[in-house]
Amino acid sequence: NYSLCLKPELLDFTFEGKLEAAAQVRQATNQIVMNCADIDIITASYAPEGDEEIQATGFNYQNEDEKVTLSFPSTLQTGTGTLKIDFVGELNDKMKGFYRSKYTTPSGEVRYAAVTQFEATDARRAFPCWDEPAIKATFDISLVVPKDRVALSNMNVIDRKPYPDDENLVEVKFARTPVMSTYLVAFVVGEYDFVETRSKDGVCVRVYTPVGKAEQGKFALEVAAKTLPFYKDYFSVPYPLPKIDLIAIADFAAGAMENWGLVTYRETALLIDPKNSCSSSGEWVALVVGHELAHQWFGNLVTMEWWTHLWLNEGFASWIEYLCVDHCFPEYDIWTQFVSADYTRAQELDALDNSHPIEVSVGHPSEVDEIFDAISYSKGASVIRMLHDYIGDKDFKKGMNMYLTKFQQKNAATEDLWESLENASGKPIAAVMSTWTKQMGFPLIYVEAEQVEDDRLLRLSQRKFCASGPYVGEDCPQWMVPITISTSEDPSQAKLKILMDKPEMSVLLKNVKPDQWVKLNLGTVGFYRTQYSSAMLESLLPGIRDLSLPPVDRLGLQNDLFSLARAGIISTVEVLKVMEAFVNEPNYTVWSDLSCNLGILSTLLSHTDFYEEIQEFVKDVFSPIGERLGWDPKPGEGHLDALLRGLVLGKLGKAGHKATLEEARRRFKDHVEGKQVLSADLRSPVYLTVLKHGDGATLDIMLKLHKQADMQEEKNRIERVLGATLLPELIQKVLTFALSEEVRPQDTVSVIGGVAGGSKHGRKAAWKFIKDNWEELYNRYQGGFLISRLIKLSVEGFAVDKMAGEVKAFFESHPAPSAERTIQQCCENILLNAAWLKRDAESLHRYLLQRRAAPVPTV
Repeated sequence: NYSLCLKPELLDFTFEGKLEAAAQVRQATNQIVMNCADIDIITASYAPEGDEEIQATGFNYQNEDEKVTLSFPSTLQTGTGTLKIDFVGELNDKMKGFYRSKYTTPSGEVRYAAVTQFEATDARRAFPCWDEPAIKATFDISLVVPKDRVALSNMNVIDRKPYPDDENLVEVKFARTPVMSTYLVAFVVGEYDFVETRSKDGVCVRVYTPVGKAEQGKFALEVAAKTLPFYKDYFSVPYPLPKIDLIAIADFAAGAMENWGLVTYRETALLIDPKNSCSSSGEWVALVVGHELAHQWFGNLVTMEWWTHLWLNEGFASWIEYLCVDHCFPEYDIWTQFVSADYTRAQELDALDNSHPIEVSVGHPSEVDEIFDAISYSKGASVIRMLHDYIGDKDFKKGMNMYLTKFQQKNAATEDLWESLENASGKPIAAVMSTWTKQMGFPLIYVEAEQVEDDRLLRLSQRKFCASGPYVGEDCPQWMVPITISTSEDPSQAKLKILMDKPEMSVLLKNVKPDQWVKLNLGTVGFYRTQYSSAMLESLLPGIRDLSLPPVDRLGLQNDLFSLARAGIISTVEVLKVMEAFVNEPNYTVWSDLSCNLGILSTLLSHTDFYEEIQEFVKDVFSPIGERLGWDPKPGEGHLDALLRGLVLGKLGKAGHKATLEEARRRFKDHVEGKQVLSADLRSPVYLTVLKHGDGATLDIMLKLHKQADMQEEKNRIERVLGATLLPELIQKVLTFALSEEVRPQDTVSVIGGVAGGSKHGRKAAWKFIKDNWEELYNRYQGGFLISRLIKLSVEGFAVDKMAGEVKAFFESHPAPSAERTIQQCCENILLNAAWLKRDAESLHRYLLQRRAAPVPTV
């Protein structure tokens, strides 16, 4: 047990701490080694049970390893005792450990809250401890705070009394926690309002918001209250604490953190204002709440043995958040969005030579930061989705319950989960899944078909899919691939399910007529890409045009083709022709994925002199759907129509579509003059359009709107589009703004990233800006994953070989250990872009020109 009392000073940014740890000496020693970082120990002693207290005489800090060794003048004998430490620390501004977060009171005064972020290895910045996930303990926490401040921790308050030395302070005592890991401990001291409710299983749920914004917590409160019972039923294990608090923190590096009973969020991941929040924000809040609450069971009640198994926590929570949102909001069609948001992102990264397996061995703390990436989260979630589909929901639930019951309040490894699921389903889970978690990458399944009388014979073969083209090398890795096959007879049902456990296989599909198509990977659930023979592909294309292929299958088909073109396995022109088949597409997510891929292509072609031609192509593809949707919501439209309208208008406006640009300028003017406020869903597309085709005056208006915005969401919305501006001197102005006081530290990254992604000049300017301001930027994000995100966003659009060398050289002389893998991935992507451009630029140019010359076919 740790008994911990902390007293933060909110004016001079320090804190005092007193720790009493109930410990057991297993073998006699005169030293105690603990984790400790940026903390000064004043005194330390150890009192064996029923014996004299022994004062420590030496504190030896190993700063590199974030440890301290306490030396004692005599030997500590085996048995139980109490370790007491008095210490002081700093409320830092690095968004990790026990840190300060800046906020403005409703009257405009700047103040600071004291908040925590301990995952992965920063509890040691708040108090000396054994800071590893498997060294679990109970915690008795008390906080000494100004009496007008809110003080929260993992558990409920059990006592609140005046502090003897100062009448303005109170000591707040919290109930003892269950057995838990250090990285899940949390405390917050600040000024907040809250809304509360009880879930139907009697748990007290509160959402804490900035003062005066309690209303904006209602949506998250509703989601949380629906989610807790959903998980309780799904796992058949009740939520183990008496309360749960969800709180919005002003300065916050991640999206959110699942501290047990006190979940912390960025404001934009928790607060919703029905008038000023766009549809996608509501969706984001629902997903993040679903994700963090899933961790209360999966991660908090049962914790990974070591960071190698981080993916278990994150992959699982990233999958089940969708299950939960689908349960609460069926109208979101959220599983289709999963494919575009997680599945395809993971495949993009995992096709690189510099990817890594889902399970990574981890040594130093800086290596832990590195694995909070799309492989742990998105590939993790994708293989769990594939596994769930392979096992079936009933057995999956049964296995989850076995796992959580067996390991509650303990630690587990990946194999433990496989064992539970294997027992529940009788399927070879461990054998199948280890091919997906222990080796990096995924297979490309090549398939050709032959009609044999009334049946269709399929020949399948698997090879590792590589972003650089066909796999060359001796031993090609193999996967055990659950494969589903559907036909046009019933596009939404699997006609056959097989487990492909060898390099090549033949499959006979009974009763398939010559005119019927055959498709692999129903629902785009299997984590592989498919390459069809040209005859099979030909027969699938009408299914895109007439929408007889389900949306998620249309999306998967297009995405596979695009990535095959990127890898040089097929020609990019072929993909453009397929994209033109999407003219009748009604589905938001399918459009969103298509739009992403066109964006990638557009960035690539910004390195050529025919960039305008691809903009014409974008206008041709998007204008029919733009005309169908129009600018204003129609009666009976839903959530997805609003998302689609914003996407399409933004795409057309950015490409310079004349009618869209004129209308965007008109509506922007009315918005600024207060005549007609833009609906939240139209703001991003309009802001982007007027900025990209605007001047210095437009930028000034946007910066003024930013200053006036009361909601963080609106500030972020503006920050993300500022990079669209095209004039060099305005681009500099935006970059300078990114590091100003006006932008919260965690949001600087998206401003600079927006500039890099906005234009060819922006890309060069952003890279130069990062090099010129490296000290300040690195200091600000010290190792956290924001530094990786900053590097990725700002350099991955380059497409010249020598840029890869320049990036590599810069980081050799300016090391960023936690971003090492990201840097390698970026350099690899730059070289891949350059190769793609060399390979396909000419044929693309010819195709785009000849398309302009040809009469446009009527649909």
